[in-house]
Amino acid sequence: MGLDFTAIDFETANGFRGSPCAVGLSKVRDGVVVEEASWLMRPPANHDVFDHHNVRIHGIRPEQVAGLPRFGELFPEIGAFIGDDVLAAHNAAFDLGVIRSGLEVSGLPGPAYDYVCTVMLSRRCYSLVSNSLPYAAEEAGVPLLNHHDAAEDARACAGILIDIAARNGAASIGELYLSLGLAVSRQPAFDPRRDPLSKATRSAIEALAAGQGPASANRAFRPGWPEEGANPEPNAGAEPDHPLFGQTVVFTGELAIPRPDAKLRSAELGARPESRVTARTTVLVVGDGFVAADLRSGRLTGKARRVLELHERGQQIEVLSEGEFLQMVGGHVAAAPSALAG
Repeated sequence: MGLDFTAIDFETANGFRGSPCAVGLSKVRDGVVVEEASWLMRPPANHDVFDHHNVRIHGIRPEQVAGLPRFGELFPEIGAFIGDDVLAAHNAAFDLGVIRSGLEVSGLPGPAYDYVCTVMLSRRCYSLVSNSLPYAAEEAGVPLLNHHDAAEDARACAGILIDIAARNGAASIGELYLSLGLAVSRQPAFDPRRDPLSKATRSAIEALAAGQGPASANRAFRPGWPEEGANPEPNAGAEPDHPLFGQTVVFTGELAIPRPDAKLRSAELGARPESRVTARTTVLVVGDGFVAADLRSGRLTGKARRVLELHERGQQIEVLSEGEFLQMVGGHVAAAPSALAG
């Protein structure tokens, strides 16, 4: 078997991962992209509110998808394109979660998928201050021109996996993972009429039942230094293949959720949250609308500048935007005032 897989990328309408509004797919055979597909779509009913933060990121507006098939109606075509391929995604837990939650709230069963995560592979095989898609794609020689266009992001993800396989002399995903001592992940088949709903879906449904929508478009501004809160102990029973497991995480800047909540979510996934950047820090999450390009422009908080200094001295620290962090931790961001940065 050659280097065969399908890369996938979703964009969502709001903070719930079961609200897909766009998908891009790139099919790879023997290490070459041979076919691509992309769709705009309406998110599932009752989960189709477009949050302005998401629109600001991907530029897709509700009027662009009005009248288009919903995700559940399109999934047969999406699934047919994927076939029996291994899926690759940059932060695969998010994209596989989109499939699961999107089908769950549509009342539809989903097939099992084997999948690989190019964020995890980038961390393992590259040495970057940020393993966000633009940085990893640039390192792989497939620079992104239009980040958050689902088709282009899927193509970049495919390019990263092709490059990492080549650097490791691997002719297939099986060979690559064997050489790195890793195991390919698997999302099992499910049927929401029979199986328990995923945590992300339960949280979104509970938020709707409580009269709360997706992340508020008009969060209250509360000037002053953010409340750091306690640093909970990491959950030793968390999934060890999660991107945050075993990491030491620090937060800086304005977040869409209170920092104590962000710390709790990271600890539940096996990370150790701390309040300042030290020699132990491995991940810095930056709010304030930070994107990877800000690492070059200099629009950074003091903590972020400290991270760059330590990275230049050889300390392996990764910088994440809050959006990337929220994708990793999943869950529903309810409408609530946020703690603001200093």
